[in-house]
Amino acid sequence: MRMVKKCLLLSLLLLSMIGVQAVEAAKLQKIPAGWMGAQETFPIWYAKQQGWDKKLGLDIELVYFNSGMDAMNTLPAKTWVIAGMGALPAMIGALRQDIYVIADCNEEASANAVMVRKDSPILKNKGFNKAYPEVYGSPESVKGKTVLTTAVSSAHYALVAWLKTLGLSEKDIVLKNMDQASALAAFDYGIGDIVALWAPLTFVGNNRGWRDAATLKNCGVSLPIVMVADKSFADDNPEVVAKFLYLYIRAAEAVKKMPNDKLIPIYLRFYSEWTGAEYDTRLAELDIASHPLFTIEELLRVYDDSAGPSMAQRRQANIAKFFHQAGKITDSELAKVEKSAYVTNKFLKLATKIQLPE
Repeated sequence: MRMVKKCLLLSLLLLSMIGVQAVEAAKLQKIPAGWMGAQETFPIWYAKQQGWDKKLGLDIELVYFNSGMDAMNTLPAKTWVIAGMGALPAMIGALRQDIYVIADCNEEASANAVMVRKDSPILKNKGFNKAYPEVYGSPESVKGKTVLTTAVSSAHYALVAWLKTLGLSEKDIVLKNMDQASALAAFDYGIGDIVALWAPLTFVGNNRGWRDAATLKNCGVSLPIVMVADKSFADDNPEVVAKFLYLYIRAAEAVKKMPNDKLIPIYLRFYSEWTGAEYDTRLAELDIASHPLFTIEELLRVYDDSAGPSMAQRRQANIAKFFHQAGKITDSELAKVEKSAYVTNKFLKLATKIQLPE
């Protein structure tokens, strides 16, 4: 009888604990967040691994997308309310959807590359445009070539920037639109003359002997991954968006201080769990080194609009003008986004007031 009572007591205790956990879970606000299989997802993944989201009353659900445009195209279905993507799809999103750009995740100008095989005739010409001495190619070696890339992406932006340094445009090449994994596989199989990729696939290409004809950085272009928020959600839930930003930046600052012997094993686990692919230590180190993260102080400076348009607003305006010149957006579309009113620092300011309970 004593044993039966003891079992009943344990059962009641267990049920009580389950009930408490269920109540606590019910109090958490679920936040679907759209992210790609790339380095910029690492800070928010790390924050979630630490359980920091739950300490702030959130349950962040990471939703995987192949590209920023893939994510943006699903926004009307509310598959996410906050997302990380290239500054280019964010600009397109401001044209077609109601979004805010609320922060930078990382800088990836050196991680977006136009790549060719090591025997490509394009490599015979370097510094055709004296203003860009590290860029390979010439009008004669590039015209008519077939290029594989993901349309309206940071890799596409690198392609257009490269062509511009050579005095060319997309009209001078044959563009094949495909997702990044397919572009990598097709180019590896011998399809196409040129491929434009973002990291970490650029590193995979380098491992296979492919060479960088150009990167955004050596074309003189800065391009971050930015964090965007659904405007209606953000307007209704400003503190929630600020909490998400706080978590991301807190994790980014922690990662920046972490020694490699501690950081790399965590990053390898992130890459395996999030992308379903394996990564080696050297590639992980390259990926981290080529994607600098930002502190809250750095972000506040970039988004400071107290003396006129912020650096972030000017950058988005330059992207809009660049693609207008390339014929990708119309005059009326340019007029809608050239002032970059969708770029805001109000959520960054709110994030400075958030504290993580101990």
